[in-house]
Amino acid sequence: MSIVPGTLWRYFFRHYLKTFTGYFFAVVLIILLVDFNETAGRLSSSPGYTIGLGLYISLLRVPLVVQTAIPFIALLASIATLMQLNRKYELVVARASGVSAWQFLAPLLVANLILGLATIFLLNPLATNSNSIEDNVMLDTGMRSAQPAEDTGPPFFRQHTEEGDTIISAEVSADGGTRLGDATFIRFDAEGEPLDRLEAKQAELGDGAWLLTDVTRFRAGAPREALEAIEVPTNLSSEFLDESLVPPDSISIYELPGKIAAARSYGVSADGYAMQFHRLVALPALFSAMTLIAAMVSLRFVRFGQSMAVILGGILAGFVLYVVSEVIQAFGEAGTLPPVVAAWLPVVVAASLGTTVLLHKEDG
Repeated sequence: MSIVPGTLWRYFFRHYLKTFTGYFFAVVLIILLVDFNETAGRLSSSPGYTIGLGLYISLLRVPLVVQTAIPFIALLASIATLMQLNRKYELVVARASGVSAWQFLAPLLVANLILGLATIFLLNPLATNSNSIEDNVMLDTGMRSAQPAEDTGPPFFRQHTEEGDTIISAEVSADGGTRLGDATFIRFDAEGEPLDRLEAKQAELGDGAWLLTDVTRFRAGAPREALEAIEVPTNLSSEFLDESLVPPDSISIYELPGKIAAARSYGVSADGYAMQFHRLVALPALFSAMTLIAAMVSLRFVRFGQSMAVILGGILAGFVLYVVSEVIQAFGEAGTLPPVVAAWLPVVVAASLGTTVLLHKEDG
């Protein structure tokens, strides 16, 4: 059997795709149920919350979570496929007919390369677009979490104009940071003395000014003042806000090269964007590495009998690879390692380990 598709090649290829599809939709359903339960707990106390709206928000969140989990779906599907072929003695027959492990692993490797490319060019844009829609839904409906955030607080930034400085923070942002929800503007005069604090239901970046609506104004020595709208001068551009407020995983593969160039032009660190770009590019190779890890623990069943401990060992190896990847990614985002090295190093190590073990077991 050669790498050129034949009857047995196509059989293994279809068998793997069916297994992967089953695991994929099972994981999607689990993620949706868990996220809906978590979303209901956070947002159910918000005015206007309905079960339908909560389900819609959860559906918008699912693609981004699936994008993170999909390498492990490939690992589980690879292990399940090889186990099923072993239980039916199909691999035994294939080996007896002179088919090597590399030949019947080739369909799985090719399938995972195709699935990795589909993740990059189809799932990733869907996930980032859904994330953008979710931000707008949260902002337009006024939904807010009833639970405190895990971090120290909402992100904030400072703008400087001729009138003085303004510190801006918001609970929710959308459209690249040009629309803010539950925004707080703390203004200082030209001498650096506190001027007032504006708490707005919504704020939108216009031409040279922020337009704040449904505003509560606080000033020292003065009663609280309710304003329908107020403008705050600004010299910030939408491009700067986009680079400062939008996280890298919310940007699609098609936009990342431009974001990297723009961030560098604004003097903002582009390591996070570069790390995300190279991590996405490395996904097809990571999928294939998951197949090799699965083969390490699955092919020995033919000779020594199936063992649940070995299966768990393969799954554990995949999670160890994930943890190591996350740690190395943190180094890449911090600039300690070049992003391209941080993205590809775990993949290369995992693929090399899997190839070495299989060469030793299959080819002596």
